[in-house]
Amino acid sequence: MTSGTHDYLEDPRNGDILISINGEMFPRDEAKVSVFDSGYMLGDGVWEGIRLHRGKLLFLQAHMERLYEGAKAIDMDIGLAPDEMVSRIEAALSANGMETDVHIRLMVTRGVKSTPYQHPRVTITPPTVVIILEHKVAVEGAGLRLATVHVRRGPPDVQDPRLNSHSKLNCILACIQADKMGADEALMLDPHGFVATCNSTHFFIVRKGQVWTSTGRYCLAGITRANVLDLSRDNGIEAFEKDFSLIDVHGADEAFVTGTFAGLIPVTEIDGRVISAGKGPVTARLQGLYRDLCEREAQG
Repeated sequence: MTSGTHDYLEDPRNGDILISINGEMFPRDEAKVSVFDSGYMLGDGVWEGIRLHRGKLLFLQAHMERLYEGAKAIDMDIGLAPDEMVSRIEAALSANGMETDVHIRLMVTRGVKSTPYQHPRVTITPPTVVIILEHKVAVEGAGLRLATVHVRRGPPDVQDPRLNSHSKLNCILACIQADKMGADEALMLDPHGFVATCNSTHFFIVRKGQVWTSTGRYCLAGITRANVLDLSRDNGIEAFEKDFSLIDVHGADEAFVTGTFAGLIPVTEIDGRVISAGKGPVTARLQGLYRDLCEREAQG
């Protein structure tokens, strides 16, 4: 792979970061959780990825709402109010002397179990809260290559794909297949054969100046995704959440993906077909609008 949605500049400071586990700071090499932890044992938990930009945690309220809604959906009481969780994040940032260009992985699992078993009743501790902070500046390459994979986003009666859970095996399998196909990321379909999302980002196409993305029924409620849709509509770009197929994708004028870490990344090739030689005009405009939004958010 020559590029990816999470490519970043190496930073030697990350070797000495302090990681917060249940409010206590540990050096990176000493940060550990129990082998009986629900997250390690079963993937039982929810998480968020958050950016720190110019001293501001971007779109923090939306991230907290998604985290706590996810916890409620899996019947897990985090045990901390949202403002207490934010205080833990801020304490970890302060302990690391971090001010900008930081990516935060906030993970909450159901807690430690008394024995290897899935039922929540054998959980014997409060939830485990881990906060990993790293100095990360995204690297924008020439554009991504995507490959459509056979692994699908499942229906909500199997595992609702809107839930930002620790259980990511289907996305990992999609990622592996795309990698074996020589692509940077997987394009995943929904159970009906329509385009859903990528394995770790949200997918958009541009056709005749219009921005299209999936209905959202089979993908995470992406915060960057929602911001890009709002920016499009607020700036005279028609934007639609709709069902569309690979025929629409392969004939698109432009394509891009979105995510918390890198914002908007152009897509240049899908299934061996060249979509655009580089960054298309609509993608470039939205990148600029999104950067401006982040600056306004940081100043607010």
